[in-house]
Formats: sequence, C-alpha cells, structure tokens
Amino acid sequence: MNPKVSIIILNWNRWKDTIECLESIYQINYSNYDVILVDNSSTDNSIEKIKEYCKGKIKVQSKHIKYSHLNKPIKIFEYTEKELKTLKNRSDEYHRILSSKKITIIKNKQNYGFAGGNNVGIRFALNTDSQYILLLNNDTMVEPDFLTELIKAAKKYRNIGSIQSLLLKPDGKLIDSLGQEIHIWSAMDKGINSAYNPIRKDREIFGACAAAAVYPKEVLKNSGLFDENFFVIFEDVDLSWRIRLKGFKSVLAVNSIVYHKRGISESINQHKTSDLVEYHYNKNLLITMLKYYPLSHLFGIKNLNKTIFYLKKALLYSLKVKKTLELNKIILSNIWLRISMFNHPLLYEIQKEWII
Repeated sequence: MNPKVSIIILNWNRWKDTIECLESIYQINYSNYDVILVDNSSTDNSIEKIKEYCKGKIKVQSKHIKYSHLNKPIKIFEYTEKELKTLKNRSDEYHRILSSKKITIIKNKQNYGFAGGNNVGIRFALNTDSQYILLLNNDTMVEPDFLTELIKAAKKYRNIGSIQSLLLKPDGKLIDSLGQEIHIWSAMDKGINSAYNPIRKDREIFGACAAAAVYPKEVLKNSGLFDENFFVIFEDVDLSWRIRLKGFKSVLAVNSIVYHKRGISESINQHKTSDLVEYHYNKNLLITMLKYYPLSHLFGIKNLNKTIFYLKKALLYSLKVKKTLELNKIILSNIWLRISMFNHPLLYEIQKEWII
C-alpha cells in the first residue's frame, strides 16, 4: 500500500477554480489519499457550489481536464472549526470509502490568510494516519501521476524536508516554479516565465513553493507550521528556512507536473497593488531578512539605506491599513528570534550556500 497523503486545498471565493483542481485530483493514479478542503470564510457561496460539484450537479468546464461522471457523487464530510475541536476520530464510514469518492470540508469562521488557513488543514491532517501532507493551491491542475512521482522522490532521497512538483503555466510552455530561489533582497520562484524544456533529473532546491509541495508529517512536527504573522506572501519561504535549519533538505521532483494559474488564490483580494498587499509584502520581506540574513548584509554601510527603505515602506503601509501596533510587535518578536539563533550551527552555512 502506498503511504497515505493528506491533500490540503485552501479556497477563498474561487469555487470554479477549486472544482477544476478537485476534478484533476480525483483522476490521479495514486490510490491512498485524503482530500481536505479548507474554506477561508468565502462570501461567494463557495461551499454550496463545491458541494453541488461533489454531488454531480455542476460539471467542470475546463480546457485542460475532461470531466468524469465515474467518481460522482463524492461523499462529503463537513466540519466547522468548533466541531474540529471535539472531533477525535473519523467515522468507520469515512475509512470504508475510496479516496476518489470522498472529501473533508472544513469551514473557517474567518479569513486567516494563506498561512493560517492552511494551518487549520495541516493541524487536522497531523492527527490522522497520513504520513505525508501535501499543500496544493486551488488555482492548480495536476497530471494523473503527479502524486506518484512526488512520493517516489520522497522515498528516494534521505533526510528530505519537502518535495515540490515542477510547476508550469496552464499552457505547459512556460515555467511557473522550479523551486524557491533566495536573493540578496528577496526570494522568488526559480525559472518563472522561462521556456519549459523537459528536465531529466530531480534537483536539490532551497525550499518548496507551497503551491504544490509535499512534506513528511514528522518534518512539520519538527519545524513547525506556517508562521501566521505572515498571513500571505513569503510564508512558505519562512517555513523552508526553518526546515533547512532543522537539517532537512528539499528536492524538485521533475516528473511531477502541476499547472499553476498563479495569482487568483491570493487570500487578501484580487488587486495586487492594494495597500494591504503592500503591507504584507514589505512586512514579510523585512522580517524574513531580519531572521535569516547576515547582519553585515542588513546593517553594513553598503546596504543600510536599503534596509531602512523597506522598514519605511512597511511602516507607511501599516499606517494606511491601521496595523502599526501589529507591525511593531511582529518586528520585535522576530528580532528576539534572531538573537536566539546567533549560535545556530547551520545558519551561516545555509546563508553561504543559498543566498544569491
């Protein structure tokens, strides 16, 4: 039997993309998985629409996936956050149903962002019999063997902390992500928007883009979950740093193909230049660098002005969105975290090897 994998999908006001993602999952060739859909307090009737899809009442309209009647209806197991707190074990009925014929829906009482929303699903999965936890954006579509290839890589490499699928744009011609790349002043997805040519061998990466990444359960128990102070943006980069600091490595599984629409799954709003997005971007970039980058880089003569620039931007947007007190608390707490890591034996080695 293949090891059990919990697939966590976070939905927020994008049910049409979510059911397209679900349709691709229910057609994979891996037989031992749980689908856990977490709804981040959607306001577009997402839960009802997703339930109608599960009952076979809504057909997925997709250029990329052929809709199948064979796995419908999909049995729904639905919980509120409050109900999760008292839930000890899933029913015998749940365990009797095939992976491709069931779904767990968790209804969050508010929008917790990408970090907090996924954490609700991860905490639930940590208390199941799954050996791996897969995070999958709702704006993705997967190849039938994507999970088989991910778990093959997870078994193949020692001391593994995360494994990322090779992410392509929906047309399959351009790369969306070959893994996280750590730059002097930021982090980005390696290869993004470059022409895609098939890659033969898996490769080590700094960390996994959480749009399609699998983590061994024990790794997450060791490294911790997403830092909910991030809310959205760079939360997976922060997790990758912590996984590295625990001595684990990450790998890109080049034969695991996932198509990523990118941008529609943001947990704030659909306007990339909104004040709230700018606040989280600058806040999260600043605290990531405070925690993990060389202090000589942040506060040296050459770079001090740029550090001050990002601090000013974070402060400016915190004022605009009325989160200045929150920002101050988060910065102070992360300064203390950095102080606690001064003597960490791996920090300098990771900085030297991975910061470009």
